[in-house]
Amino acid sequence: MKTTPPPVRRGLTSGEAAARLRRDGPNVLPAERPPSPLISLAKQMVHFFALLLWAAAVLAYMGGLPQLAVAIAIVVVVNGVFAFAQKYRAERAGRRLRELLPARAAVRRDDHRTVIDTTDLVVGDVVLLEAGERVSADLDLLEAHALAVDESMLTGESVPVRPEAGARVHAGTFVTEGEAEAGVVATGARTRLAGIAALTRSARRRPSPLSAQLHRVVLAVAAIAVAVGAVFFGVAVLLGLEPGAGFLLAVGVTVALVPEGLLPTVTLSLARAAQRMAGHKALVRRLEAVETLGATTFICTDKTGTLTRNEMTAVCVWTPSGTVRVEGSGYSPDGRLVGVPAAVEAVRRLAVTAYRCSTGRTRRENGHWRAVGDPMEAALHALALRAGSDLSDEPVRRRYPFDARRRRSSSLTAGGLHLKGAPDSVLPRCATVPGAEEALAAMTERGLRVLAVAVRRPDDLPDEPPADPDLAERELTLLGLVGLQDPPRDDVADAIASCHRAGIRLAMITGDHPATARAIAAEVGLAGPDALVVTGEELPRDEAGLGRLLDRDGVVVARVTPEDKLRIARALQARGHVVAMTGDGVNDGPALRQADIGVAMGASGTDVAREAADLDLLDDHFATIVAAVELGRATFSNIRRFLTYHLTSNVAELVPFAVWAATGGQLPLALGVLQILAVDIGTDLLPALALGAEPAGPRTMEGRARKNRLIDRGVLGRVFGVLGPAEAAVTMAAFATVLIAGGWSWGETPSDGLLFTASGTAFATIMLGQMAVAFSCRSESRWAGRLRWNGNPLLLWAVAIDLVLMFAFLGIAPVAHLLGGGLPSPLGWLAALSVVPAVLLADAAAKAGRDR
Repeated sequence: MKTTPPPVRRGLTSGEAAARLRRDGPNVLPAERPPSPLISLAKQMVHFFALLLWAAAVLAYMGGLPQLAVAIAIVVVVNGVFAFAQKYRAERAGRRLRELLPARAAVRRDDHRTVIDTTDLVVGDVVLLEAGERVSADLDLLEAHALAVDESMLTGESVPVRPEAGARVHAGTFVTEGEAEAGVVATGARTRLAGIAALTRSARRRPSPLSAQLHRVVLAVAAIAVAVGAVFFGVAVLLGLEPGAGFLLAVGVTVALVPEGLLPTVTLSLARAAQRMAGHKALVRRLEAVETLGATTFICTDKTGTLTRNEMTAVCVWTPSGTVRVEGSGYSPDGRLVGVPAAVEAVRRLAVTAYRCSTGRTRRENGHWRAVGDPMEAALHALALRAGSDLSDEPVRRRYPFDARRRRSSSLTAGGLHLKGAPDSVLPRCATVPGAEEALAAMTERGLRVLAVAVRRPDDLPDEPPADPDLAERELTLLGLVGLQDPPRDDVADAIASCHRAGIRLAMITGDHPATARAIAAEVGLAGPDALVVTGEELPRDEAGLGRLLDRDGVVVARVTPEDKLRIARALQARGHVVAMTGDGVNDGPALRQADIGVAMGASGTDVAREAADLDLLDDHFATIVAAVELGRATFSNIRRFLTYHLTSNVAELVPFAVWAATGGQLPLALGVLQILAVDIGTDLLPALALGAEPAGPRTMEGRARKNRLIDRGVLGRVFGVLGPAEAAVTMAAFATVLIAGGWSWGETPSDGLLFTASGTAFATIMLGQMAVAFSCRSESRWAGRLRWNGNPLLLWAVAIDLVLMFAFLGIAPVAHLLGGGLPSPLGWLAALSVVPAVLLADAAAKAGRDR
């Protein structure tokens, strides 16, 4: 049969192209102006807590305490710079998309083939596509020859599509096989890729749970500090102090009540947790994400490349001689065939035929086996290598490439016609084989992609290869059916089981086929037999209805678009969930940014997904998410630990001022403002940081994510009902003991030397008490004596350093005189040391009472 050759397309003239380029602009994605690093740094200096500390510094300077003002300012600046260095991540997702476009493209202009910069492409250009090229604009195919396009970065579909003339291919996709001519229909900002970039930029994250709760804590602390300062100003004036002196006292009290060490403690604790996550192959891009991970209640996971390997693999082969299980994964030739000998031998012959009619190959590059060309054909090549098939060269006389009408591909060699294709297009052309239909149904039920492989003997073929493939592809002999899948990662099932134990709901959100998605979800334990499986088109349009439909465990949503994933994240957030969204493709960018935690596959994912995410999984293991969630939960508990520690110190520091005011100055002031600052900034910081590194407990991942706040009745009860009063009572008792032993009487003004020693005793008591509090804060339920003393080595080092600092503050004369307290007397040391058992016993009694 005579065929008509395709028309030769002249393409645009240079003049037409230049005019359209002036009209439409260059073929580049719109660039989002990156934030200025200076502005990003400045924001770290002016958030609410930083503003509170700046106000404290100003008040300290106005109160005649310039050294204190400088110290507070240094705390704010150092913390801001550190947080900036950890958090700064320019919003590059949109700009990174431009890197997906090739630099050059082949077009036909002025009736000649020419290569131009992709920025010069205009609507109406005729682009020439070949295997291995990335598509540079949105194109309508004018003609296509065995074309296969990988659209996984846009759609999540793991298998390349086979578009024909008239179909549209989008910028950023990749040609894996064949060639085509296509007309440009959209460039730059009008492409589908640009639309996803706009979605990524429009998605806005909610404040993290940690940020919101810390904001409430800071508001409360600020209100209390200002109120107490005002009360002390009034009391001081009533006691006869000059207003100026009363104001200085009020400033000192206000500054003392602000936990200056809290901000760097939180930042450094999160940074340490981020460092520990990096050791588990999880790279944190936003520090708040560390704690937010622990609050996660719903994980929306992609399938391809996240739960699966993103490597097509032949897992079983049916032949008339029996079924063979294929062991091995990916494109590596390592593996074996398990089945009866006759069936294994039949698979070897089948694999040769599948190899002959394929062009995709598996190849070892940089120590890894990778697909070259069509991934499914590369999997067939790997099958042949595992089977030990004879793949000696056999010249191809004629190749009939795949097309969407036939859904088959074949090649003609001296050994006959070798063919593979969709079973419903191959089986009718074969002699009936008993069991084939049943085997096909079983493979399809498992969610496998099935290829039928057949041959036509050379004796049955005409001498001249026919031009029409339908004339050659008949009178076939079926060799068997190959079941392929993108297999799950090895550790996914265990990780999903851990999520279930932790009360975290899971949903698979994929662009793949519903049957394939359901099969993988069932295989890894994500979905049960009655799980909800819906497609993107079936999702409710209203957010409330969407949330109600998906707010359950084990949901599978297939054939989703980027817009669908974004809506899903918002709908679940509206129902109170803290949502983690995983992904690796360009299509995942908007949803990753909208989610409370965006988790990108760092090894196989795109730059777009990584830059839009909060967490990169450097090893692409889903199990790493579970390890990161456990660290996040532990971090939340640790923040509660050092908040309890800091607030207990503030209670003990405030009581001397309260007693002085309540007695009308009859009992001297036990502590000075600089002593309080020495505790807050100098000695409390290290134990607090050590508490922030407390290892996760064995029950961390049992039960749903915590719903309690950072500061709740439990924390307040320990601070104001147990630890704070115990420490404060011993502090005041030790102070009064030294005064009375030195001859002081009620209402008298003690000598400077006696007050110097007594104040040093009170200072030592608080420092020793805080060391005991640090050990008590290691657990909210067990007293310190039941914990392993070496369970947190950092805390032991912190306490040892604090002891050295305590003797330095009290024993080095210039420092002691600056702070206003010296070394205690022997009686004073005895009184001060009694705070350790007092705090530990009070904590043990409170925990025992709560258990009863």
